[in-house]
Amino acid sequence: MEIQEFSKELKEKSKLINIELEDKQIEKFYNYMNLLLEWNEKINLTAITEPKEVILKHFIDSATIIKYIEDNMKVVDVGTGAGFPGIPLNIMNSKANYVLVDSLNKRINFLNEVINNLQLNNINTVHSRIEDFGKDNKESFDIATSRAVASLNILLEYLLPLVKVGGICICMKGSNVKEEIGNSKKALEILGGRIEKIEEIVLPNSDIRRNIIIVRKINVTPSKYPRKPGIATKEPIIYLYK
Repeated sequence: MEIQEFSKELKEKSKLINIELEDKQIEKFYNYMNLLLEWNEKINLTAITEPKEVILKHFIDSATIIKYIEDNMKVVDVGTGAGFPGIPLNIMNSKANYVLVDSLNKRINFLNEVINNLQLNNINTVHSRIEDFGKDNKESFDIATSRAVASLNILLEYLLPLVKVGGICICMKGSNVKEEIGNSKKALEILGGRIEKIEEIVLPNSDIRRNIIIVRKINVTPSKYPRKPGIATKEPIIYLYK
């Protein structure tokens, strides 16, 4: 896709979610897409390879949470993969500070290439299991976010320990979240979180539904969380119905 067509497509979709992008930002997104598709031929980064789909399902989807990011905030993107939502957020607001965490070094190498190529500021990558990162960075961030990493009750064990009391977790989920929310009551209670808002959105000119779950950190998370790597998945904190 040539940059003129890309620019038109991205601008139109962005306006439909009330975002105005500058030409320099569009150019960064274009270079990001090309790097993503180039590297995807060598390592598995995404199953989405058609440019219009990349724009909608990666860039626009990530952009839906930019309204929560304020200047000078410390933001961590957990299980960032190919950089979503962290890199699009940085392109749109580089005055916040971002940390992208992933457990696979190949993906970290890709992210570093993107950061260098796009000359992004205030953004760093960390190669780590999230549980280990969580132990070393407790209550260090204003916002912790993640997209399509784990079910909500498990995800909360990854995110809530990282956030300062008063901060938020932005959990980017698919269309069906009712059961996940029900299964997360005990995790919220134990980890010190409260669901503040559930925002259901439909991506522009599509039938793709998303839910953005905003969890406010209201109490300090007990020191035992996050538990050792793998435990949250094997033994999730779950609400048991009587």
